[in-house]
Amino acid sequence: MVIKWKVPVIVTVAVLFFIILILIIIIVLFLPYNKGREEVVMETKEYKLSEPVKKGNMSLEEAIACRRSVRSYSEGKIEEKDISQLLWTAQGITDEMEGLRTAPSAGALYPLEIYIAAAMVEGIEAGLYKYNPLNHSLILKKYGDLREDIYNVSLRQDSIKDAAAVVIYCAVFEKTSSRYEDRAEQYIYLEAGHSAQNIYLQAEALNLGTVAIGAFNDKGIKRVLELTDEEHPVYLMPIGKK
Repeated sequence: MVIKWKVPVIVTVAVLFFIILILIIIIVLFLPYNKGREEVVMETKEYKLSEPVKKGNMSLEEAIACRRSVRSYSEGKIEEKDISQLLWTAQGITDEMEGLRTAPSAGALYPLEIYIAAAMVEGIEAGLYKYNPLNHSLILKKYGDLREDIYNVSLRQDSIKDAAAVVIYCAVFEKTSSRYEDRAEQYIYLEAGHSAQNIYLQAEALNLGTVAIGAFNDKGIKRVLELTDEEHPVYLMPIGKK
């Protein structure tokens, strides 16, 4: 028996087939793209920090006189505004026209990258963040409390494990070596020292404790923080209540 299709039926089937084909093509082509976009959004989740204070209650002279390396901290969270203030003193923008920052940098190249492993900070979820000086914000890199992991690759120093947060200084040496060649390494370590002293003094003014740590396993820190190939750790500064 021969089946004779009517023209309208043939057209309907053809249209349906064409629509299904288009939908399949869209799914195949765009699902990986959307997945990639979702991953990018996760990686670039950004938190705006509160505005830093430019005039405090303690004089510079008092902060210098009282500054000490503090390795033991009391329990309890520190405030988001404290983290905001500390990160601003480390690398915050002080001249928006020129892009100049709180700490001097050879040639104003600013090779330092500041990370913070937040654990007990009011208003900031536990995780690893990268400080963005231009927006005075934190960019989420990893969820979770990383203190134990950092502690294990830093000679198991208790100040890291007991801190409310840990500031990690990293440097991209190529930013400075492209201009200053063999002198770049010296300039970068000097710059890290300038910035770290700012954190020391600001922590004192906030009645917080900190200590500069240079004893750690470089490869271990890079692994825990999942740093890029060009980023190298140079300094750790745990932060906590006195």
